[in-house]
Order: sequence, then structure tokens, then C-alpha cells
Amino acid sequence: MPETQPAVGSAEVTTLKYLALAGGLEGEEKLSCAALADRLDASTQTASRRLQRLEENDCITREIVSDGQWIEILETGEQLLQAEYASYRRIFERDLVVELRGTVTSGMGEGRHYITLSGYMEQFREKLGYEPYPGTLNVDLTEESIRSRARLDAIEPITIEGWESEDRTYGPAYCYPAAIETDGTRYEDLHVITPERTHHGDDHLELIAPDELREELDLTDETEVTVFVTE
Repeated sequence: MPETQPAVGSAEVTTLKYLALAGGLEGEEKLSCAALADRLDASTQTASRRLQRLEENDCITREIVSDGQWIEILETGEQLLQAEYASYRRIFERDLVVELRGTVTSGMGEGRHYITLSGYMEQFREKLGYEPYPGTLNVDLTEESIRSRARLDAIEPITIEGWESEDRTYGPAYCYPAAIETDGTRYEDLHVITPERTHHGDDHLELIAPDELREELDLTDETEVTVFVTE
């Protein structure tokens, strides 16, 4: 069996925070394990182990040289920091809003099929308070918003439970209250939906609403939109 990498824990996130404060998000930053250990109030060996664990989990890259090492935070590491940031915002700010930008794109048609299934539709009516239009609006996120999407981890979703039919098992999905805006026109009372089983990555967003959003907002592929996800 392949060796499982140790998970990134709170100690490693604290280390990431220091690396970011030192400039690691802007590009390669040079530092020594001794300096990092002093900042973390830990031993040099502990600091070295934390950096190794972050590297093994693709959170950073590092190049060791004679007088230290060059370190840069990767996308996975930034996403961890974004999630941490969102958690603190949730503690200290009453109304958390995650702003995500992107462009409208055509999906593969799967949303239309799954949304209309009775096991999901009944829960949409009960938990969201409306019957969604049969289909999803698909948005490709900008690079910055792909990273910001990690902040959704700080928002408690509305869970649409998985269920079983005679033929197969359907997985759960998670819905986040949201609004969408384009060219000064805003549509409220929709939801970002993230199925547990999906072909899409973090660069893609799916929205459901009572109305056909393309028609309501006069959207076409490549239209730029901003999605505001709230608690």
C-alpha cells in the first residue's frame, strides 16, 4: 500500500501563517530553520519537521542552500490560510460574506437530471423553501476566487441528504445561501450547490435558483459575474 502522508495540523497552519507574514505568498522567501524556530518558540528540529510536513502535503516548495532555504507557499497552502482567515472572520464578524468572481460557462447537463430527482427535490422544497429551476448555472472562477473559495469552510451549509433508489445510491450535497450580480443587476435568494460526488474541481461553481438565471439576468457564456455567499 502507498505510504500515507501525515495530515497538516494546527501547528503547520501556524507555521504557514508566519511564512506568509514573511512574504511567502508573494514569491520565494529566504529564511533559516533557526530563525523560524525562534519565531515559533520551538526547537530547530521541530521547525524543520513542520516545513517537511508542509512540503510533503504540497503546501510549500523549498530549496535548501548553504545559509538557509528558499520557501514559497503553494496554492494548497494559501487555501489553508484562506480557510483559517474565514474562521476568524466568523468569530469576530457577525455577517460573513465570501465574494467569488468568474465567468458563466456551459455545463454538461448533469445538473438538470439530478436536481429533478424526487429524493433531492423534496429536500430542496423543505430546506431551501423553493423548487429549483431544472438545471444549474455554471461559473468558472478566477484564480483569486479559486483560492478564496476555501473560505466557504467557515460557513455552515444546508445539507441535502443522500438517498437510495431501487437502482443506486445518491450522495449528499451542500447548499450555501448566495446572491449573484452582473452589470449592476442583482438576483437574491439562490444557492451555491456543492455535490459530494462531482466531476468539477474547485475552479468551478454551480448555482441553483427558483428561476432560470440565464434568462433572468440575460447571461451568456463568458459573461462576468460576482457571487456573494453568506451565512
